[in-house]
Amino acid sequence: PSTRWVSFQVTPQSVKMGCGRARGVRRNTRDMFSKGFGNYGLPSMKTYMTQYKVGDFVDIKVNGAIHKGMPYRYYHGRTGRVWNITKSAVGVMVNKQVKGKILHKRLHIRVEHVKPSRCQEEFKNRVADHEKTKAEAKKTGTFIRTLKRLPKDPKAGYIVKAKKQTVNVMCAVPYELLA
Repeated sequence: PSTRWVSFQVTPQSVKMGCGRARGVRRNTRDMFSKGFGNYGLPSMKTYMTQYKVGDFVDIKVNGAIHKGMPYRYYHGRTGRVWNITKSAVGVMVNKQVKGKILHKRLHIRVEHVKPSRCQEEFKNRVADHEKTKAEAKKTGTFIRTLKRLPKDPKAGYIVKAKKQTVNVMCAVPYELLA
């Protein structure tokens, strides 16, 4: 009988078996993708009914219950900007630093793994407040010194008054060798 020899290339990954270093796409995500206590199950309808527009800021928060359209673990917790909208996903542009460069990564992520970001909420409230203040000053004719945020002043000094009792001073006992 004739024997046939089959040659195959041995790669480091095909040789490595058993207890090696994990190399999978979802490695080290046991806690990252797990849901909080009492939050198990599928997402609510609010997740699907939220409307996104191009240019909105969104936070990427992976929902471990939904495996489709799940982003890679690096992007979990990142904030990006919507650049495209499809039937069941949104295109999100996220900045990623690779060595000295900042790359603009464009991802399509399903809506279950995305939520509207609150990163501009404080800024927009401050701008609206400034506009209201300016309009009021123009109406009354008063001068506004500055609308910029200023650092907090240091706390005012005060004197601590002790009661009419003797002050007990506590010291460490010197080390003694007991032999």
